[in-house]
Amino acid sequence: MDATAARPGLPIGRLKAIYARLARRYDWQHRLLTLGADERGRRLLVHHAVRPGDRVLDCGAGTGSTGLHAARRVGPRGTVTFFDLSEEMLAVAKAKTTAAGLEPPLRFESGDLTHLPYADGAFDAVLSTYSLCPVYDPADGARELYRVTRPGGRLGIAHSTEPGGTLVRRLAHIVEALAWQWPALSMGCRAVEVLPALEAAGARLVLDRTIGVPLWPFRILVLEKPADGT
Repeated sequence: MDATAARPGLPIGRLKAIYARLARRYDWQHRLLTLGADERGRRLLVHHAVRPGDRVLDCGAGTGSTGLHAARRVGPRGTVTFFDLSEEMLAVAKAKTTAAGLEPPLRFESGDLTHLPYADGAFDAVLSTYSLCPVYDPADGARELYRVTRPGGRLGIAHSTEPGGTLVRRLAHIVEALAWQWPALSMGCRAVEVLPALEAAGARLVLDRTIGVPLWPFRILVLEKPADGT
């Protein structure tokens, strides 16, 4: 059994407490632990999934780093909704967007990623950067993101994935086991797999790329929802 199957997600209440404490230092901590690959993933997703004028949902928006890129790309004719479990993380996102003086209408809403308060097909582009990794059922979360993507729209996901190579994978599992002893370090993240669930739902793969350091790589996925809804 691999780590994806063996490592359960943390309860939602514990995740909220972890990210409440992490909010003020999340940006630099995540950047340091990933050697900057997290930012590269955000830029890739926005470049391939977002177009000027789009209605964008940044789901699991955290401190708003991805949403900031999306807001600049959609311009004044678009909208960006920042959605996250943690109100403390969203408070940081609000401060960052205010400081950036962004033009498009922005909304900030909190809730559970697996039960989004939006209608089917409500957004032209839906983004999830590193927010499915802590979710108890990542595949279910991905299907919910796909539900609110409009037919003809795009879904962009970046998530932790298993390293390639047996020896590197074994070492990564050892490091992960140690990191999980300190929730503020692991942030509840582990390698997940969501592409099969999305393809079963009818999504068409546009981009599939692996980036990051060998021990904890990220998988970058961009998918299209067929315009006919199938």
